[in-house]
Parts: sequence; C-alpha cells; structure tokens
Amino acid sequence: MNINTQARVPLGRVLALGGLSSFGPLALDLNLPALPQLAEDLRAPVAYAQLSLSVCMIGLALGQLLVGPLADRVGRRRPLLIGVASFAVTAGLCAVAPSIEALLVLRLLGGLAGGAGLVIARAMVRDLYGGAAAARVFALLMLVSGTAPIVGPVLGGQLLRVTDWRGVFAALALIGAVLFVAALTQRETLPAADRRAGGLRATAAALGDVLVDRTFLMPALVQGLGMCAMFTYIAMGSFVLQDGRALDGALNPQTYAVVFAVNGLGIVLAGRVSAVVVGRVGPRRLLGVGVVLALVAALALLAGALASRSVWALLVPLLLLVSCTGLFMPNATALALAGQGGRAGTASALLGLLQFTFAAAVPPLASLRGVTATVMAVTILATALAAALVFLAVLRTPVPAPVG
Repeated sequence: MNINTQARVPLGRVLALGGLSSFGPLALDLNLPALPQLAEDLRAPVAYAQLSLSVCMIGLALGQLLVGPLADRVGRRRPLLIGVASFAVTAGLCAVAPSIEALLVLRLLGGLAGGAGLVIARAMVRDLYGGAAAARVFALLMLVSGTAPIVGPVLGGQLLRVTDWRGVFAALALIGAVLFVAALTQRETLPAADRRAGGLRATAAALGDVLVDRTFLMPALVQGLGMCAMFTYIAMGSFVLQDGRALDGALNPQTYAVVFAVNGLGIVLAGRVSAVVVGRVGPRRLLGVGVVLALVAALALLAGALASRSVWALLVPLLLLVSCTGLFMPNATALALAGQGGRAGTASALLGLLQFTFAAAVPPLASLRGVTATVMAVTILATALAAALVFLAVLRTPVPAPVG
C-alpha cells in the first residue's frame, strides 16, 4: 500500500470523507428540535422520543463494530456504498413511520448503516496517509464534519417552520442521498493484496490483536475519555444552563442554541489550528496540548460552579473544553491507527465503539441523583483527569512507523 506522508489532499476527498464522518451528529442533532412534536404526533411518552436518540447512538456504535472488520476483508467501497444507501432509505422510512415502535426500529437500523460512513471514512484516511500527514487530514475532515453539530439543530429548527417532524426525516434522507453520491466518487483504497482473509475466528483474532496493542489502546482511551467530557456537556448542558432557579442569567432555548453553535465553531477553529501546525509539532504533542487545556477548562468549570451563580462562570470554560475536541479527535485518531495497516477498519471500529460507549454510559450514570452545575462539572473533571492520566501512558508508548 502506498502511504502518503506529505498530505497533499484533494479538496473533493476532504469534502466527501468529511461529509461521511458527519453521520453521527447529522443523525442525532438534526431531529433534536422536533422531538416534542414527534412524541405528540405518535402519542408516545417523551421518554420514548428521547429513546430514539439512544437507539440511534447504539446503532452507530454497533454499526462501526460490524462494518470495520468487514471492510478489512472485502475492501472499503462496497460496504460504504451499501451503508450510506441504507441510511438514506431508513431515514425516508422514518418519515412515514406509523408508530413510535416502528420509528425506534428504523432509528436503530439507520444508526447501524450510518456507522459504516464513520468507520470507513477513518479507515480510508489511514489507507492513504501516515504520520503527521494523517493527523492533518483528520483535522481537515473535522473542518467539514464539525459543522454538523453547528448546523444540525439550527437547520432542524428552521425546517420545522415549513414542515413537521416527518419533513425533517425526509430532509435527512435527502442528505443521505447526497452523501451516497459523494461516496460514489471515492475509489477503493484497500488493495486486494492487503485485505485480511478468514471468517469470524479471524475477525475475533484481529479484534483481540488491536485491543492488546498499546499503540492503539492508549490514544484510543484518551480520545474516548476526552470526548466523554464533551458528551457530558451535551447531555447535561441544556438542563444546567437553562435552569433559572440555580443560575443568574440562565439561557432561554434560542440563546442556548446560539451557545451550542458557538461551541461547535470552537471545535472547527481548533481543528483548523491542528491542521496547520501538526506537521511541525506532531500529533502526540498536539494531543498533549488538548489534554492539558481540557483539564484546565474542567478545573475552571468546577470553580465557577462552586463559587458563582452566573451563567458566564460556566460558559467560558465550557467553550474552551468543547473546543479541545478539535485537538483530541484528529491527533488521537492518527496515533491510534498509525500502526494498524491492513486492520485499520477493525481498529477504526473499536475506536468508534470506545467513544460511543463512554458517551452513552457516563452521563446517564452521573445524572442518577439529578443534574446540577456541580454534577456536570465534577463529571467533566473526572473524565478530563482520567484522560490526562492515560496520556502519561501514551508518552511512554513508542510511536509506530506507518505500515501498509
């Protein structure tokens, strides 16, 4: 396999793979403003409407685990096309779902299909680029995929001015169709000679090999824990920042949407900085910068929650914390996949599974006794501190040379 370490990346490839990396936020965020309307129209409890997000997230995690090893065996392009097409079809079927039960099944299937885009986009980058070049490409992809959390809720809200929740799913199906066209433009990146043979036993062996590889596991854990801090903000922030009984200057829903978009813009800007400087300082050092800044932001967030009732005591450190995602994601991904070669699909699947597992498990457990600013801050600090401790192991782990 010809690995490019110079990272001269065609714009079309950045746009296509960046779009394919957006399945998670697109599938989850676009429909957020429509959840109350969805619950009312389908005569379902609010908890069931929220469950549609959870089953989609589960599907995204499991889809990556299923498709990643498959893509190592049969190549990248066929599973990618099937997954993206299936995502568009299931989104269209969600638009005509007759019941909440049918919608939940379709959302699970849509998540499974969307996982193909997430896992294969990462694997294709690893097939084509190595070292700091790979980190730069991942950062460039984040400039595209990072716009989804900014645009998703805002676009969903605007769509509800002219349509209902079913129209939002129809728009999601249209976006899926556009991404299918983008997937068609991508050539196969894993030559037949580099594909892994064997069935389930070989797949299980590959998963085991990746999991015990410290060069993969340590940066993957740093990314999972670092991303968990951001997902804690997503899960708890709307309750905390809009709680007028606990905070002075609490946000209304419209202002919260603006804050959400500004924080998303912080991710994009940090990703741009990463893309520019990674060639000079390297992905490991940039990941360390992200870890330190996230820890500082988490400490400031806890101090603000304990010492002040002002919403601004939370907003400023949250902006810094969320922006660190633009440093965590591309550099941890590049480090984790650097030595995986022909099993990059399997490694990419485990990377996504770890990320979604932390995100799905930690915030609900932390919320069992209620959601407050202090609970949010303590949870974020715990995950940021854990990421920092694991990063010390990254520093003691040799950086593998890119292999084909």
